[in-house]
Amino acid sequence: MEFDKVGYADGAVELTALHARPRGTPRAAVAIFPTFMNSTPGVEAKARLLVEAGYAVLIGDFYGPEAPADFEEAFVAMGRLRADPQAMRNRLRATIDLLRELEPALPQLAIGFCLGGMAVLEMARDGQKLVGVVSFHGLLETALPADKPIPARILVCHGDADALVPRTQVTGFWKEMDAVQADWHFHSYSGVEHGFTNPRMLDGSPNPAYDASAHRQSWAAMHALFDELLG
Repeated sequence: MEFDKVGYADGAVELTALHARPRGTPRAAVAIFPTFMNSTPGVEAKARLLVEAGYAVLIGDFYGPEAPADFEEAFVAMGRLRADPQAMRNRLRATIDLLRELEPALPQLAIGFCLGGMAVLEMARDGQKLVGVVSFHGLLETALPADKPIPARILVCHGDADALVPRTQVTGFWKEMDAVQADWHFHSYSGVEHGFTNPRMLDGSPNPAYDASAHRQSWAAMHALFDELLG
């Protein structure tokens, strides 16, 4: 299965998304927000699994032409993106808007990994009319806490040993969601670290943070939520 490259823009920044559809009528459309490295083979493999399961997918682009080539560049690029929270939300909305343009007749969902997990939660906080969002080892902190009702159902799949997300942020997220009466589920896997869904590093070496059980459980939880939402 090949992805179609689709150009779009956030203001003056040219972006490129990856779009794919199953044979026949898709069950729903899923925006996929990748890791801070932008789209990777691991993210694309998960997108292919969703297509095989009957979903249209769109992998968003965080950075445009200045996509990072290595981890150091990615940390710098992520820092620039996160430095202006409103501008970051504009970048994320561009992907959601493109999904609606490409798949206007389908229910809209969003999932994300790492920075992408943070992205889907930002889109939920932003009030985007998504049926559901799923964050895998996503960052939970935000500069723009929810202050209005959240239409999307939320599932967070989190490694309890994630050094990037201390438990104070976990409980803070719960309180934030409760304050706006959000419909949220939070799955926390004991002893599991950040990046637990990716078996391999970019160079092909084993990922020491990978946890096969948490990977299976979180992916199954996503499908269970989608089944409940879509009927």
